[in-house]
Amino acid sequence: MPVWVSAGLWGLLGASSLVVGAAVAYLATLPRWLTASIMSFGCGVLISAVAYDLLEDGYQEGGILPIAAGALVGSVAYAFADHVVSKRGAHHRKQSGNRQRQAGKGGGMAIAIGSLLDGIPESVVLGLSLLSGKGVSVAMLGAIFLSNFPEGLSSAVGMRNAGRSASYVFALWITIAVLSGLSSLCGAAFLQGASPQLTATVNAVAAGALLTMVVNTMIPEGSKRSRACLW
Repeated sequence: MPVWVSAGLWGLLGASSLVVGAAVAYLATLPRWLTASIMSFGCGVLISAVAYDLLEDGYQEGGILPIAAGALVGSVAYAFADHVVSKRGAHHRKQSGNRQRQAGKGGGMAIAIGSLLDGIPESVVLGLSLLSGKGVSVAMLGAIFLSNFPEGLSSAVGMRNAGRSASYVFALWITIAVLSGLSSLCGAAFLQGASPQLTATVNAVAAGALLTMVVNTMIPEGSKRSRACLW
């Protein structure tokens, strides 16, 4: 099987937990402490995977300057794009309470775009991990799967509370999962045969975007859910 096809399938698997989370939202009501724990655990694993699988390995390949510059570019680019989609209603895409209901009917597409924005760097990283010849990064795959699950769950609850139908919610998350798989496929296809330095730089850009996403969206929501569990 070509590497780029494998990358697409792994990317699809990593994003599939969005759909699984949405399904759980319709089939069961998970306690807040459990979703908070899943999100918090996903944050920790994702940060560790970024630090050791992307930045440290990239430093060995390309040195400190391209890694630092790439991470900074990825962070700024994500922050700017997140600001744009947040202004259109995606700021509370990981929340399940009244905030998503307040986004109204027009918030669904912004939530989808925001979630896709979160998923693109994750998927590209998975695709690039196959180019090293060592196979997919199990730590990164697990971190992405765990971090996507509570996002699919909480956003699906929020959109359901806002009046969205089940067909709309599932079509949305399935589309995002497929697009994430395509992002992974493209990352491997376009950079196959690229120099280790270029691959390391692209990984650093994705790493910067991922860390910014974790700090900006996942940690605040996980912390908020944890505090709510104490009361």
